[in-house]
Amino acid sequence: MAEIRILVVDDEEDILEILRYNLEKEGFIVQTAADGPSALRIAEQFLPQLIILDIMMPGMDGIEVCEKLRAKPQFTNTLIAFLTARSEAFTQISALDTGGDDFINKPIKPNVLKSRINALLRRLPAGDGDVSKSSIQYGDLWIDHEQFRVTVGGGDANLAKKEFELLTLLASKPGKVFKRQEILAKVWGNDVIVGDRTIDVHIRKLREKIGEKYIQTMKGVGYKFDF
Repeated sequence: MAEIRILVVDDEEDILEILRYNLEKEGFIVQTAADGPSALRIAEQFLPQLIILDIMMPGMDGIEVCEKLRAKPQFTNTLIAFLTARSEAFTQISALDTGGDDFINKPIKPNVLKSRINALLRRLPAGDGDVSKSSIQYGDLWIDHEQFRVTVGGGDANLAKKEFELLTLLASKPGKVFKRQEILAKVWGNDVIVGDRTIDVHIRKLREKIGEKYIQTMKGVGYKFDF
């Protein structure tokens, strides 16, 4: 199944934790934000297919966040479901007018949440969310899986084939620590005999081309992608 990225935005910590727990239990990749400005920043980097967005937040409310997102071309097709305890008709009309796709009412019931999320995701084009068939951005780093191209700050990183495959593997699950044996099996294959030094050399070359910040070394274990 294609991995679906979901951004949850709410100023209540307990709501964020409940939603994260239930969504990750269903196999989704989840990030959270506690306010509007953070939501915009994280969305730019994370590029979620679905955003669950609280309407009533201090400072920048959900409707304003939605307006700002819809003004950016990369979020034209992003699904946005408003999370609200309010049932006033004018609130829902305003939310839909700014580009919202649906509502999820508080208090949140896990079985209802699952049904609404699955119904929303059926609106995605076939293949959407498949990391191997799309372009994705992490900060100033763009990975284009269709053209086998990586750019950093607008410039081409000129990665070799194995460097690209290694970066693609690590970036497929930001924050996950990939063990050395898993990296060797997925990038070089079980039929090719290479040593740990091979991974280290490719990691060093990757860092030279895309910068030091994206790939972290977990001593004695492996590597992970972060941003």
